[in-house]
Amino acid sequence: MAKHNASNERIKRRYLEYLKEAKQLSEHTLDGVSKALNRFETFTDFRDFRLFHLNDAITFKRHLGQQKGQRSGNELSIATLHSTLIQLKQFFVWLAGQPGYKSRIEYSDADYFNLSSNDTRIAQARREPKFPTVEQVRHVIDSMPAETEIQRRNRALIAFALLTGARDSAIASAKLKHVDLITGSFFQDAREVKTKFRKTFMTVFFPVGSEVREIVAEWVLYLRQVKLWGNDGPLFPATEVAIGTSRQFEASGLKQDHWSNASPIRQIFREAFTSAGLEYFNPHTFRNTLVQLGEVLCKTPEEFKAWSQNLGHENVLTTFSSYGEVASHRQREIIRSLATPKPAGRSDVEEIAEAIAKRLREARTEHE
Repeated sequence: MAKHNASNERIKRRYLEYLKEAKQLSEHTLDGVSKALNRFETFTDFRDFRLFHLNDAITFKRHLGQQKGQRSGNELSIATLHSTLIQLKQFFVWLAGQPGYKSRIEYSDADYFNLSSNDTRIAQARREPKFPTVEQVRHVIDSMPAETEIQRRNRALIAFALLTGARDSAIASAKLKHVDLITGSFFQDAREVKTKFRKTFMTVFFPVGSEVREIVAEWVLYLRQVKLWGNDGPLFPATEVAIGTSRQFEASGLKQDHWSNASPIRQIFREAFTSAGLEYFNPHTFRNTLVQLGEVLCKTPEEFKAWSQNLGHENVLTTFSSYGEVASHRQREIIRSLATPKPAGRSDVEEIAEAIAKRLREARTEHE
């Protein structure tokens, strides 16, 4: 059985380069594209893309619907089917315009990768995101041991994620010089910190409790005053591994290097939540936690705009549309409260709604 096709590999490499350089897509997205293409090639026994027929798309859709996830053992979700097929559709649309392929593949052939309209609506439906409350995160932090420097690092890591809402890739690449304890801020300098879309912005510590801030401050001072690390030292250094007394490799402390990726951070989160008796929440869900907190604390459009910028969003609508889903319990509270007569006067919600409407009008004017 074939395991690759040289011609396919060359054109895939060109396509991935196009997505990276022309479309400016992230490595994470490119990995998803590669996975989708590999699934299709495996199904066709790595047949040359030039021999593609629309029936291949039809039979592959049926095949994909019967596959099971490697981890869960369950059938692939409709959302996974949709994303995989979308990636393949986009690839074959691009392929139909390439020399050596456009005489063999029609643009319309790619449409056969579409799911049914009903399945597409199901896949694209917005669902209430799951994320921890501030109280749950504090419970996790309070439950974490802090006897060794590795344990203190892990505890400070989760405290820092709540304090800043930073993405795991930014946390993994942050240096000591990026944190200012006096002003209480984290400078996400895209020249060194791996931020989304390589944006540079300042994050002021969110008001999530003085004890959370103290844990981070103690960790920074430990690295500077005890470890004697300089400004370019990693804020959350990788684990040093050495052969222990049992003649096995084991953690022996910290080394003055960054993690190569964010996987160790997610593992630390998983172990911390499990040990605290809670379900696992990944680092990114803390951003939802902070948005919900902002919805409670912010009383004016200006305050919420500042809160949104603190998360790295240039447009407050991004915060509303991507993270600002009203939780079910809050939805019930709001609807029930509407039955109670209120004194005349403008509400905070009206002011925010008016500010958003004004910004949309300005945006349309700019594009006209």
